[in-house]
Amino acid sequence: MHTTRLKKNFDKKDFQTGASIFKQASWYLISLLLFRSGVIPFSSLLVILLRCFGAQIGKNVRIKPHIYIKYPWKLTIGDHSWLADCYIENLNHVHIGAHVCISQRAMLLTGNHDYRSPEFDLITKPILIENGAWICANSTVGPGVRAGTGSVLIAGSVATTDLASNAIYRGNPARVKRKRY
Repeated sequence: MHTTRLKKNFDKKDFQTGASIFKQASWYLISLLLFRSGVIPFSSLLVILLRCFGAQIGKNVRIKPHIYIKYPWKLTIGDHSWLADCYIENLNHVHIGAHVCISQRAMLLTGNHDYRSPEFDLITKPILIENGAWICANSTVGPGVRAGTGSVLIAGSVATTDLASNAIYRGNPARVKRKRY
């Protein structure tokens, strides 16, 4: 039987981590030891560490232990927002507005692969979570999604397209259930 060896031609396009290898390695260790381990339960200290690594964070933000953030220098969080033990794979920028709740085990994913390409080339798009939105437990927000002001993504749902303001979404893919107000 003749087998051909396929060459790996994965194309990352113009993707840049946005930090030196030293900064990335430092963040990886800090993240592993102090964030994901849950050793530091104090939100104020976690916020200070995130700011030291370039995150732009407003006032009175609550960061819970066990959170995963890929690149803090690509993260903006508005005033009075609350992030539980969620997963932020921010290969591109994630902007979280004010008075936002990102619940337990929610996932914000800015990267994916192009399934139309035989090499599965990397695609990244930013995520915008507008003021007053709630991304509920175990839900997923995909690359390029904008969660409008006051929108809610119900637990276990998957958003692959924009969520309209003041609307409640559920399912996979997420669809409007009803208006919030």
